[in-house]
Amino acid sequence: MDRSMGVDSVTISVEGMTCNSCVWTIEQRIGKLNGVHHIKVSLEEKNATIIYDPKLHTPKTLLEAIDDMGFDAILHNPNPLPVLTETVFLTVAASLAVPWDHIQNTLLKTKGVTDIKISPQQRTVVVTVIPSIVNANQIIELLPDLSLDTGTLEKKSGTCEDYSMAQAGEVMLKMKVEGMTCHSCTSTIEGKIGKLQGVQRIKVSLDNQEATIVYQPHLITVEEIKKQIEAVGFPAFIKKQPKYLKLGAIDIERLKNTPVKSSEGSQQRSPSYTSDSTVTFIIDGMHCKSCVLNIESALSTLQYVSSIVVSLENRSAIVKYNASSVTPETLRKAIEAVSPGQYRVSITSEVESTSNSPSGSSLQNIPLNIASHPLTQETVINIDGMTCNSCVQSIEGVISKKAGVKSIRVSLANGNGTVEYDPLLTTPETLREAIEDMGFDAALSDTNEPFVIIAQTSSEMPLLTSTNEFYTKMMTPIHDAEAKTSSKCYIQVTGMTCASCVANIERNLRREEGIYSVLVALMAGKAEVRYNPAVIQPPMIAEFIRELGFGATMIENADEGDGVLELVSLGFEASLVKKDRSASHLDHKREIRQWRRSFLVSLFFCIPVMGLMIYMMVMDHHLATLHHNKNMSQEEMINIHSSMFLEHQILPGLSIMNLLSFLLCVPVQFFGGWYFYIQAYKALKHKTANMDVLIVLATTIAFAYSLVILLVAMYERAKVNPITFFDTPPMLFVFIALGRWLEHIAKGKTSEALAKLISLQATEATIVTLDSDNILLSEEQVDVELVQRGDIIKVVPGGKFPVDGRVIEGHSMVDESLITGEAMPVAKKSGSTVIAGSINQNGSLLIRATHVGADTTLSQIVKLVEEAQTSKAPIQQFADKLSGYFVPFIVTVSITTLLVWIIIGFLNFEIVETYFPGYNRSISRTETIIRFAFQASITVLCIACPCSLGLATPTAVMVGTGVGAQNGILIKGGEPLEMAHKVKVVVFDKTGTITHGTPVVNQVKVLVESNRISRSKILAIVGTAESNSEHPLGAAITKYCKQELDTETLGTCVDFQVVPGCGISCKVINIEGLLHKNNWKIEENNIKNASLVQIGASNEQSSTSSSMIIDAQLSNALNAQQYKVLIGNREWMIRNGLVINNDVDDSMTEHERKGRTAVLVAVDDELCGLIAIADTVKPEAELAVRILKSMGLEVVLMTGDNSKTARSIASQVGITKVFAEVLPSHKVAKVKQLQEEGKRVAMVGDGINDSPALAMANVGIAIGTGTDVAIEAADVVLIRNDLLDVVASIDLSRKTVKRIRINFVFALIYNLVGIPIAAGVFMPIGLVLQPWMGSAAMAASSVSVVLSSLFLKLYRKPTYENYELHARSQMGQKRPSEISVHVGIDDTSRNSPKLGLLDRIVNYSRASINSLLSDKRSLNSIGTSEPDKHSLLVGDCREDDDTTL
Repeated sequence: MDRSMGVDSVTISVEGMTCNSCVWTIEQRIGKLNGVHHIKVSLEEKNATIIYDPKLHTPKTLLEAIDDMGFDAILHNPNPLPVLTETVFLTVAASLAVPWDHIQNTLLKTKGVTDIKISPQQRTVVVTVIPSIVNANQIIELLPDLSLDTGTLEKKSGTCEDYSMAQAGEVMLKMKVEGMTCHSCTSTIEGKIGKLQGVQRIKVSLDNQEATIVYQPHLITVEEIKKQIEAVGFPAFIKKQPKYLKLGAIDIERLKNTPVKSSEGSQQRSPSYTSDSTVTFIIDGMHCKSCVLNIESALSTLQYVSSIVVSLENRSAIVKYNASSVTPETLRKAIEAVSPGQYRVSITSEVESTSNSPSGSSLQNIPLNIASHPLTQETVINIDGMTCNSCVQSIEGVISKKAGVKSIRVSLANGNGTVEYDPLLTTPETLREAIEDMGFDAALSDTNEPFVIIAQTSSEMPLLTSTNEFYTKMMTPIHDAEAKTSSKCYIQVTGMTCASCVANIERNLRREEGIYSVLVALMAGKAEVRYNPAVIQPPMIAEFIRELGFGATMIENADEGDGVLELVSLGFEASLVKKDRSASHLDHKREIRQWRRSFLVSLFFCIPVMGLMIYMMVMDHHLATLHHNKNMSQEEMINIHSSMFLEHQILPGLSIMNLLSFLLCVPVQFFGGWYFYIQAYKALKHKTANMDVLIVLATTIAFAYSLVILLVAMYERAKVNPITFFDTPPMLFVFIALGRWLEHIAKGKTSEALAKLISLQATEATIVTLDSDNILLSEEQVDVELVQRGDIIKVVPGGKFPVDGRVIEGHSMVDESLITGEAMPVAKKSGSTVIAGSINQNGSLLIRATHVGADTTLSQIVKLVEEAQTSKAPIQQFADKLSGYFVPFIVTVSITTLLVWIIIGFLNFEIVETYFPGYNRSISRTETIIRFAFQASITVLCIACPCSLGLATPTAVMVGTGVGAQNGILIKGGEPLEMAHKVKVVVFDKTGTITHGTPVVNQVKVLVESNRISRSKILAIVGTAESNSEHPLGAAITKYCKQELDTETLGTCVDFQVVPGCGISCKVINIEGLLHKNNWKIEENNIKNASLVQIGASNEQSSTSSSMIIDAQLSNALNAQQYKVLIGNREWMIRNGLVINNDVDDSMTEHERKGRTAVLVAVDDELCGLIAIADTVKPEAELAVRILKSMGLEVVLMTGDNSKTARSIASQVGITKVFAEVLPSHKVAKVKQLQEEGKRVAMVGDGINDSPALAMANVGIAIGTGTDVAIEAADVVLIRNDLLDVVASIDLSRKTVKRIRINFVFALIYNLVGIPIAAGVFMPIGLVLQPWMGSAAMAASSVSVVLSSLFLKLYRKPTYENYELHARSQMGQKRPSEISVHVGIDDTSRNSPKLGLLDRIVNYSRASINSLLSDKRSLNSIGTSEPDKHSLLVGDCREDDDTTL
C-alpha cells in the first residue's frame, strides 16, 4: 500500500474560546493553511479536529499555529489517525475542447481533494478525495464537463484492506433516550447532535424514546455521542451495538450508476464478457421460491452480472460477472442487501472461466465456510400480558438461560422482547413457545427489522442524484411502522357494572388484530383504544364491544373543533354539526331512569310476596308457641298447618300460597331480570363471569329448585305442601335494582365537576366588524364553532367569554373562579388576556380571539380532566385483577357451601333443626336439609359483590380530580394522585417559582440632604433616564418610579449611551412639570384630609384656584434645567471620576450579600442615590415551605444562581438545603440523585426550562401556567401562580388516597365478613342470613363505596388565613448559618461560619456605629425597612419585606 498518498486526522484541545466568533476565527485561519483539508472546531467540546496532509504538517505544527492565535492548545494523543481516501476516475466527453487549467484550479481549491492527476491524452482526471468531506457527485456538480468512469473505480487507503472496508461504510447506532416529553426535546437533540463532526444523520423518535444515528466512526465515537446527548439533559443508553451499514457510498454508486460508455456490448448483454468470472456463494436465510426469485431478479438487473442461478436446496448462488467492473465482495454485499435484508452470504469459490459452469467440486467447500457465517441473529417477539417489571425480569431470566440465547431485552412499554440467538442452536419459534409456556401471549413480529432496505434495482427505477438522498430513503426504520400508523379513538361504553366487565373488554379487544392497547374506565364509561388504521377502524372496534354485550358508540375525536367545521349535506342545504356540550354521557340519566323503572316494577310484585312471607312467618311462630305450650302431637300440628287458608290445596300438592308466589315470581324473574340474563349470557359466551352471572345464578337456582319441587309434589299428589323459594327472586331483584339506581345517582354526582366545566362553554359569540379607526360597523350572532383566530368579539356584562382572547377595548371585572379557583373577580383592561368560560361582570369588552375550539384553556382543562379520570391508579389495577378471579371463586364457595351443609345435615340433623328458621315438622328431613343447604348457597351468591372493589378507586379518583380542577389544580390521573402522597422531598426551582422571576426595586436610599435634591426629583430623573434602557433592571427602575410618582409619562432623555456590564449615561430634561404635578397631588391629598369634617363650597374654590396657579408655573418651567445623569455599578462611577466612600460601599456590599443588585445614581457629577433591586420572593413562599415541613416533607431549593443569592432566598423562605449553580441540564441528575437515596421526589417548576426535571421526578408540578395548561412533562398543573396550591395539591392527594383506602375497607368488609356469615360459618352464635338480606347487603356495599367517595366533594382548599393560623406557631426565619448550600452537580455543602459570642458582639457594635453615622448623613434616608440592630444580632429579620414607605 502506498502510504505517501495518506491523509491524517488529529484532535487538539483548545482552551480560551468564549464564543462562536472564536470558533470561526480558528476555522478560517487554520483552514487557509496549505495542506489542511478540513477543520471542525467545537465550542462545547473545546477541541478542534483537523484533517491534514502529513507531508506538509505534523500535529505539533498545527498545535503551534493555534497557540500563535492566542489560544491554549493541548495535544492529548500525539499519534494521528489515518483517514480513508478514495480515488475517483473522471472522464471528459470527446467532443469538448477541455479547459484543463480551469479543471486543475477548481479541483485544487475544493476542500477534501488531496491529489489530482490529469491525463489529457486519455482525457481522464484521477482525483483522490476524502469521502467524509467531498464525493464524486459534488465534483461533477462543480465541473459539469466531467463524468464518472464507473468501470475503473478503485479504493486506496493508508491502512489494510479490511480496515478500509469497515471505514467506508457509515455506522448505524440506536440509543435509548429518556426524559423526552415533547417535540421540542426531540428537535433539541437532533439540532445538537446533528451538528457534530462525523454525524451524518439523526432521527429521534418521541414515541419509542430512542435516537437512530448514522455516524462515521473514524471521526466520532459512540461514547462521545452519548456524552453529548446527556449534556443536553437527557439520560442516554446504547440500545443496539453499532452495525456497519450494509453498503458504503461507493458500493451504492456502483450498484446505481450504469456505465456511461455507449459500446454495443453494454447495450445488449452478450452471453459472456471477455473477462467473465464465476463465483459461488452460500446463502443462508432463504425460505421459499420467492426468496430465490427475489435474489435472481435483483442481481440480474445489474449491468456487470451476465447470469445468476440460485438453488434453494443447496443454499447456493452461482454468479457470472464482469471481473473488471466488480469484485465478488461487492456482489456478496449486494445479495445481503436484497429485501428483506436478512440473507447471510459467504463466498466459497472463485473460478476464472469464460464458459464453464462450476464443477461439483466447487461446492465441496461449503461445510468449511460455515464458520464465516454470522454466529448470531436477532428476532423481535411481541409479548402480551406483561403488567409490571417483575414480568419483564422473569421473562429475561428464563429465556436468557435457554440454549443458544446470547442476550434478551424485554420492553414493558413496547410490549416486546428482542432476542439475540445462535441460529444453529435455536429458532425464533422455539423462543416464542418458551415465552408462551410462561403464561404470556407471544407472537413473532412480522418484520425482523433489517437495517438497510435496498429497493430492487430495476431499469425503470430512476437514478438517485446523490448518495445522501439514497440514504435518506433507506433510513426509514421498519419498526416505526406502529409509531407512525397508530391512531387513538375514544368509545363511549354503556352497560359496564363492575371491574370484571372492564377486564373482559380489555382482554377481548387486545386479542383483535390491529389493536395495540386498550384502556377502559368504568366510571367514565369510556374506552381509549390505540389501533392501526390500516387494519381496523373505530366503528369495527365499537362493534366488537357490542358483541361482548355492552353498548358502544364512537366519541368524536378530541382534536376536532379547532375552527375546522364539518358540514352535513341535506339535499342542497348544509347545516353545522355542533359539538355535544351537554356532558350527557357523564350524568348517567339514562341508567338512572332504567334502574328506577326496574326497581318500581320489581317492587310492585315484591310487596305482595313480602306480605305473604310475613303472614306465613307469623303463623309459623304462632304454631310453634302452640306446640310448645300445649304439647301437640306431630299429626295435630300437620292438620292445623294444612287447615290454614293459604295452605289449602287447589290441586293435590299445589297450595294457594305456592300458586300465588309462583304467579308473582314469574314476571319479576323474566321481565324484571331480562337485562341480567342478556348480560350474563354475553359474558359466559366470551368465557368470562361478572356480577350479572352471580345474580342470574342465584335467582335461577332458587326459581328452578322451587318449580321442580312443586312439580314433583303435584306428581306425587303430596298431602303436605312443599316449601318453595318463590319469594327469593322478587326480593333479590328489588334490592339489586335499588342498589344500582342509587349507585348511578351517586356516580352522576362524582362527575359533576367535569360536567360543570363542560357546561361553562358558551354556545354563541357576537362577532363585530371594526373600521380602521376602531369604530363599530356591524355585529352578528354566530355559533361558537364559527369563530376563527383573530376575530373580534363583543362580550356584554353578564356574558360568558366564548374563546380565549386579548382585550382590545374596555374595562371590566371578570369572574374566573370556576376555571382558576380564584375567588375574587379579576380586573381586565386593554391588553389583558381572558379565558373562555369566565363571566364578564360589569363593563362591555371587545376581545380579539387568540385560541378557539379545542385550543382554548377550558377545552384543554376538560381534556386533561377527562384523561385523568380514564387513567388507572396502580392500586386499581390490583383490584381489577382481583375481580377477574372473584366470580369463579364465589361460585366455588357457593357449591362447597351446598355440599358441606347437605353432608352436615345427614350426619347431624339437630344442627339444621336448631338453626333453620321456620322449620316445621310437617316436612321430610331430606327436604329440610336440601332446602337449608340451598338457602345458604344462594345467600353466598347474593352477598358477594365484586362491584364495590371495582368502584373503590375510580370513584375517588374521579371526585378528587374534579374537585382539584375546580380549585385550579389539574391532576393528570390516578398515578400522580397516588404518588403525590408518597412524596418525601419537594424540590423547588428558584426563579419564577419561589421568586416572581422579574426584578423589582427593593429600596431607594438618598445619599444627599433633601434640601439639595428631593427624593421625588431623584426618582423623576432616574425613571426618565432608564426609560430608554432595554435591560430588565432598567425596566424595573422605570416601573418603580412611575408607581411612586403615580404617573404614566416621564421627562425627556437625550444623549443616551449604554455600556454593557457597567451602566448608562444621558441627559434628562422636562421633569419640572412632573414634579409640580407630584407636589400638587400631595397638596391636594392634604386638602382632602383637612376637609373631611367640613365639606363646603369654599373647598372647591380653593382647589380650582390652586390648579390654575400650577398651570401658570408649568408653562414657565417647561424648558428649564438639564441634568447630567450616570447610573451603574462601582466601576462605572470610578471610571467617570466619582469617589465612593466606605459607607456607601458597605451598604452596597450588604445588599449584595442578600442577593440583590445595588446600583448607584449620580446627578451632575454628584453621587446622590443607591437603588437595590432584586427578584423578590413571593409573599406566600415562606408560609408554603413551613406548611410543607409541618407535613413531614423535606424541602430543597435548586437554582442556577450563585450561592450568595441562593442562600439569601433560602433564608427568607426557611429552606435549609440548597443546590446552587445547577445548570438546567443537570437538574435531571440532581433529581435522580435524590431518588437514588430512596426518596420519592416532587419537583415544582414553571415548566419552561425545567421540563426534563419535571418529567424525571416522581411527581412533576408545573406552577402558574395560566392559560398554558398542556404542559406534557408535568403530572400536576397549577393554573394560578400561588405556592399554596402546591400544598393544596399534596393535601388533596393525601385526602383522596385516604378515601380510596376507606373504600377498600368498605368493599372488603362486605365480602370478607359477609360471605362466611352467608355460608353459615357463624351459625353457632345465631348469625343466619336469608338470601334477600344478602342482596340488600350487596347493594349497600356498592352504594356505600360511592357515597364514601362523594365525601371528597366536601374538600375545601384552605385559605391563606387558615394556613397562616396553622403556621403562626412555628414562625421565624432560618439564619444563613443553618443553611447548607451545595454548589453545582457535586454534593459538597458549604455551611456558613457560625459566629462566636465575641464576633457577634463586635458585629453588633459595628452595626450600631455604622447605622448612627448613616442616620446622621442621610437625614431623609428612605431605608425605613433596613433591619434594626437587635434583629441583626438575633438573625430573624424579614428580608423580603424590604419595601419602601
